[in-house]
Amino acid sequence: MTEYNSTTLAQRGAWISIAAYIVLSVVKLVVGFIGNSEGLWADGLNNTTDIIASVAVLIGLKISNKPPDDDHPYGHSRAQTVASLIAAFIMMTVGIQVIYNSVAFFLEKETIIPNKLTAIVALLSAVFMFLVYRYNLTLSKKTKNSSLFAVAQDNRSDALVSIGAFIGIIGTYIGLAWLDVAAAFVVGFIICKTAWEIFSEASHTLTDGFDEEQLNEIKKTIDSTKGVIKTTDIKARMHGNQILLETTILVNKDLNVVESHEISDTVENNLKNKHHIHYAIVHVEPFENVEQK
Repeated sequence: MTEYNSTTLAQRGAWISIAAYIVLSVVKLVVGFIGNSEGLWADGLNNTTDIIASVAVLIGLKISNKPPDDDHPYGHSRAQTVASLIAAFIMMTVGIQVIYNSVAFFLEKETIIPNKLTAIVALLSAVFMFLVYRYNLTLSKKTKNSSLFAVAQDNRSDALVSIGAFIGIIGTYIGLAWLDVAAAFVVGFIICKTAWEIFSEASHTLTDGFDEEQLNEIKKTIDSTKGVIKTTDIKARMHGNQILLETTILVNKDLNVVESHEISDTVENNLKNKHHIHYAIVHVEPFENVEQK
């Protein structure tokens, strides 16, 4: 899959999320207000913040698609990671607000039984958002796009929020008013946990962190390349959804420049085919007193 197609698919997922959030926020706010459901009303407010998060991701995808320039010789792919950070911050804010509201509702003495329509809307919203989550999750894996993965996790959190609202509404009908508070608190905690995981991954990437296990697998590929005697140095970092890699290989000292260059080309091709690494700098150094593989 080309980078252009990958970005186009990721943008499609972001637009689908925005459209879904606009529809759901309007429906939930209206039905929640008319049907006297604080939970559904809060869920609708949650979706309005999700619109902002999805727009942030879409802007990040647009920026990341810009070609390299004088100020950004490696391109703008990290805009996706920045967009993931913004989405994480918004999710964390919503999660804390949900927890705060659950405690506030618990302290209120008066319980208003919502209209049954609010329960139906909450349940259907949960099912709908779960389908959007599965779609965007599949797209994020297909395109290997971190910001779209963050959007997918946000979609899942919204489905959980709607389930919590549904449980809370049903709880008022069976005399378990505390169930509304408990469900809202748990959902708020899940949202905060998801936001923290996205934040941790994005900040790890922005500080040039890289998965050691994945780096070891890449090193095995280099070491197994014909002509490579040893890999003495290897480091990698993520740039958006792309891997930038530098490595130093030792080859037989008796090889000429052309033969050594052919080995480095083979290493680069293997990295591209096996690990989808399109940006690799391979330094070639001579290895003393060892026969070539």
